[in-house]
Amino acid sequence: MLSVSVTQVKAIRRFTVRTVLPEPIRPLARLASNLRWSWHRPTRELFAALNPRLWEESGQDPVGFLGMVSREEFQQLAADQSVVDRVRTAAEDLDRYLEEPRWYQGLGPDAPASIAYFSPEFGITEVLPQYSGGLGILAGDHLKAASDLGVPLIGVGLLYQAGYFKQSLSRDAWQQETYPVLDPDGLPLTLLREPSPDGNGKPLQVSLPLPTGRRLLAHIWRADVGRVPLLLLDSNVPGNDDAARSITDRLYGGGGDHRLQQELLLGMGGVKALRAFQQLTGCAAPEVFHTNEGHAGFLGVERIQELMSGEQALTFDEALAAGRASTVFTTHTPVPAGIDRFEIAQISHFFQAGLAPEVPVDRILELGRENYADGNPSVFNMAVMGLRLAQRANGVAKLHGEVSRGMFSALWPGFDHSEVPITSVTNGVHVPTWVDGRISKLARDQFGSEAEALGKWDLAYNVSDADVWELRREMRAALVEDVRGRLRAAWKKRGAADAELGWTDNVLDPDVLTIGFARRVPTYKRLTLMLREPARLKALLLHKEHPIQLVIAGKSHPADDAGKKMIQDLVRFTDDPEVRHRIAFLPNYDIAMARTLFPGCDVWLNNPLRPLEACGTSGMKAALNGSLNLSVLDGWWDEMYDGENGWAIPTANNDASPEERDDIEAAALYELLETQVAPRFYGSTVSEAAGAAGPSTTRSETVPTHWVSMIKHTLSHLGPAVSAERMLRDYVNILYRPAAEAGRSASANSYAQARALASWTARVRGAWPQVHVEHVDSVGVSEDPQIGDTLQVNAYVALNALTPEDVCVEVAYGRAEENDALADITMMELQVKEDLGNGRHLFTGSLVIDRSGPFGYTVRVLPRHEALASKAELGLIVNA
Repeated sequence: MLSVSVTQVKAIRRFTVRTVLPEPIRPLARLASNLRWSWHRPTRELFAALNPRLWEESGQDPVGFLGMVSREEFQQLAADQSVVDRVRTAAEDLDRYLEEPRWYQGLGPDAPASIAYFSPEFGITEVLPQYSGGLGILAGDHLKAASDLGVPLIGVGLLYQAGYFKQSLSRDAWQQETYPVLDPDGLPLTLLREPSPDGNGKPLQVSLPLPTGRRLLAHIWRADVGRVPLLLLDSNVPGNDDAARSITDRLYGGGGDHRLQQELLLGMGGVKALRAFQQLTGCAAPEVFHTNEGHAGFLGVERIQELMSGEQALTFDEALAAGRASTVFTTHTPVPAGIDRFEIAQISHFFQAGLAPEVPVDRILELGRENYADGNPSVFNMAVMGLRLAQRANGVAKLHGEVSRGMFSALWPGFDHSEVPITSVTNGVHVPTWVDGRISKLARDQFGSEAEALGKWDLAYNVSDADVWELRREMRAALVEDVRGRLRAAWKKRGAADAELGWTDNVLDPDVLTIGFARRVPTYKRLTLMLREPARLKALLLHKEHPIQLVIAGKSHPADDAGKKMIQDLVRFTDDPEVRHRIAFLPNYDIAMARTLFPGCDVWLNNPLRPLEACGTSGMKAALNGSLNLSVLDGWWDEMYDGENGWAIPTANNDASPEERDDIEAAALYELLETQVAPRFYGSTVSEAAGAAGPSTTRSETVPTHWVSMIKHTLSHLGPAVSAERMLRDYVNILYRPAAEAGRSASANSYAQARALASWTARVRGAWPQVHVEHVDSVGVSEDPQIGDTLQVNAYVALNALTPEDVCVEVAYGRAEENDALADITMMELQVKEDLGNGRHLFTGSLVIDRSGPFGYTVRVLPRHEALASKAELGLIVNA
């Protein structure tokens, strides 16, 4: 008899067989396939109750769970009337959620009928691992909040065959990456197919031409995120050669042509997928296109191609004007290295293959070319293209908006940074996803389900200090238990034997101040700032009266050896037997880990190089659960820190060297932990009992009232401010509705306004070099001017081929600095008073001097058109 080891027999192909459910419980399939379960507690509880053991073994994945239940058990469940009733109730609740009007439906008929949201990654649940970090989690929360508010969003992205990498550590603490291949049939996805009587038609596919006569084909998978469909393009399909099949292999997994083809598929293929989805379902065509970061920027080129090849046959400039009007671009990085840049020749090579046959290749190249001061004209910049293709743009926090206006100011030469047309919408986080179930239960028990649903955060003040403190301890204890299990598993992957790992049973203490730090690990986030003085950190960890403990997680990009070295340095410190019970690094940070980590930490630490953190939403998720933030004033914390919701780490002066800056800011961090954070957590009575048996004997009996008051303040004030619902309302009111209105105006009457704007823009650009301010004078001010005096400003302006209707002439006035720069500026438009002939005009106006001290003014000329979203839009200005 031949004996064969099972490890030698491997499948040459694997696939997932979907379960056929008995009719009485068939709605379970629909409940599993709609990702609302990922944030809807009752649905998860339903699945868990069917078979708690299998639910945990499945990783709390409803689709995987249903595949693990036997036919016999399904028959038993279908025969249990209480189960059938509960399934029916849950399905009816889902139907109501999907169909009933919500906030958006109350906005009236002028609200956009549909909005397309393009992103390279979406972090919705760990079951669908199509995310790497903050950008993807933000995109997932954007879709969830849109669903809850009834915003008619359609998400568009790519389906990566291996998602992002799984992280483990070698014995010497070096990051290891693995890429498990995903089976789409085992995920909560549906393949879009052509209509057929049996519902089994050919898969819908999009096609893009590639150089040398090749083609890139992609199927379209649909995920349902509550009310929001998410379309994911997959190039691993029959008909593609091996190179094309691998284009959607890994998220951020390649460079050069590989990355460019991913972004061409996302942007151009994504628009094609949207059109196929519209035709298949009859849904409304998007009135707004939201480009979430530059990776998706080619969607604008595809829309120009559509308009140039359509029935109206617009010119490039007309199509650009029409497309820009309804496009929103969000930039997420204040770090230039985070922006994708390609060689101009590379872009030209791909577009000469006929990707957009109606669009002149040289015009495409100009969209992304860095043809400005300090730019590289041989480089194609995806963020620059995104800004040029969108009439409205935003950063993701107030400070990030300021940084972005400075970062991209070269696109608007002559304008003050404050006038660069990039606004900001501060990110938010999806509350039902990130708030711990214990906090939700406390809200329900104390204030009722309506108060929980309406987010009445101020009711936190009505909860007793003892209840808040006990709740925080419960969540901390849950984190300690989770860390012990994860740390043991991580050490076994590093090659440790069970006999070496007894110490992991006592890692962390549920009664010790717990500080969390988890995020991606680029160098600017400074994972190892806490190691600047190892002896000082060790003293904090082992302090007899008020010790701290640290839980740390994060992945470094596979190509970032500097980030990997930071992880290695940190892990080697955590391996020290003297401190390893107080500090832990957890590999493979993901949504599942985060759900325990955020609620379990008392303090959330963030110490990036200011101002390189665009927003940093991890601290928001911690705040939702009553954690206090300890952070550099960067990203969202810069605008929301108020002195009672945490602590601000002081930053060094800008003229400090990088080494000095790290030394200064690390010292400030240690100082805060030693003198403010830890003593406040333990309260004044802890020191009396400490020393005998340590802090853990007294923690549960002592309620630090000041600390608890900060928790309540955080819950009541930060809760509404950091919610993704607030963020979505801001996007709708600040960006989506104006973009839809502009898009409608541009396209009305056979694109009459877009045509007129394109013609007017060409005329103004051609004439602008001849526009200048010849002379400015003023009357009405005495030799001893006083507050309240009226100053009449007269500006003699040569417009030459332009008319006064084409321009806006303004006086800018304010406090004059020593170098004649103006501060605290007020703008006032001057009115045309006289045609002086030969294209010359007199503009005049009166202003009231409203301040004492040095006072100054100047005059400037800008283009004016009703279809422009801002005075700076064309980047044209003439200063006196």
